[in-house]
Amino acid sequence: MAARAWFVDNWGEPESMRLGDLPASGEGIPLRVAAAGINFFDLLQIRGQYQDKPPFPFVPGAEVCGFREDTGERVVAFLRQGGYAQRAFADPSRVFPAPPQLDDAQAAGFLIVYHTSWFVLTERVKLQPGETLLVHAGASGTGAAAIEIGLALGARVWATAGAPEKLEFCRSLGAERAIDYRDPSWVEQAKGVDVVYDPVGGDVTELSTKCMRPGGRLAIVGFAAGRIPSLAANRLLLKNIAAVGAFWGGHVNANPGYLAETQAALADWIDRGKLRVPVRARYPLTDAPRALRDVEARKIVGKAVLTV
Repeated sequence: MAARAWFVDNWGEPESMRLGDLPASGEGIPLRVAAAGINFFDLLQIRGQYQDKPPFPFVPGAEVCGFREDTGERVVAFLRQGGYAQRAFADPSRVFPAPPQLDDAQAAGFLIVYHTSWFVLTERVKLQPGETLLVHAGASGTGAAAIEIGLALGARVWATAGAPEKLEFCRSLGAERAIDYRDPSWVEQAKGVDVVYDPVGGDVTELSTKCMRPGGRLAIVGFAAGRIPSLAANRLLLKNIAAVGAFWGGHVNANPGYLAETQAALADWIDRGKLRVPVRARYPLTDAPRALRDVEARKIVGKAVLTV
């Protein structure tokens, strides 16, 4: 029986994807997919709004957990494309043993968000024990990863989110303070932080410099709000603040061994119980369009994953 996958034949919306049969062969290690992580950039790629524009037809999805067809080993894999499928082909250098402490959905969903947050907090802003970290969009997949990694690094962690259940989710992960960003006083509530982790952009980025202590670091991780912000350079100057770009994908491409190093460090922390990797939103593969719409509408608490 042929393996099924979601194909993008033209730039469009999630509902314009086509569920069809995969070719029998491909480049790389063949995997029987058990779960595939969903990322916001998948939606942008389907629309042709992402920097990586693969030729048609392509299968979206950049992270999976599954089983090697040659050995039966349970593994996780980073993909260029191909995750929204029952079968995928992976570059051997981007395949790693799946942490046994995680189920398939957790193992698929932790890859990109935890690797990204590790890169941001350890490489770009060099978060130190005892510092206060403010995580924006704390109830998102990347925000949850940043909260857990920040705590594991010994920081005090505060988080922003936009609904009571999302604020409670941040607290459940260990955030000392959970702040509703819809409250106009959120800047006052967040004053006194050393490091800001910002995947949101727009007004959130511009206002974050008001929260920061002198000598703080602002990590610019993404622009989920849709607007690229402009920073007040005088505030950076007067407070000795550093605004730091954090493009994980570019760093990985420039440093081929970095994925394996990070995976080993994160797997060790999972083994020692430092990371719980919460995955609450699980959808069957056939519901991929609905899952993408829920991600876009910010209905998801934590990470969303397709189960196969």
